[in-house]
Amino acid sequence: MLIKRKVGPKGQIVIPRDVREQLKIQPGSDIYIEILPTEIRIYPATNAETYLETFCRTTRKIDRDLKLKEIYDEQYHRT
Repeated sequence: MLIKRKVGPKGQIVIPRDVREQLKIQPGSDIYIEILPTEIRIYPATNAETYLETFCRTTRKIDRDLKLKEIYDEQYHRT
């Protein structure tokens, strides 16, 4: 999605309501601003609890994928 916005006289931009709602950004929320060579990225800061939930889901997925690979190897690459 690409959204064009004007920069105000104080260098501020407004994040559209639809985007704020989708990303759960509320007044007072912390955000990150990532500065890259030719662009900037703005995204919500995650709290420790959300980070841990995401991390735990990822490690379970990785563990499941590794078990599937072991089963595949046992079935098709027997020595």
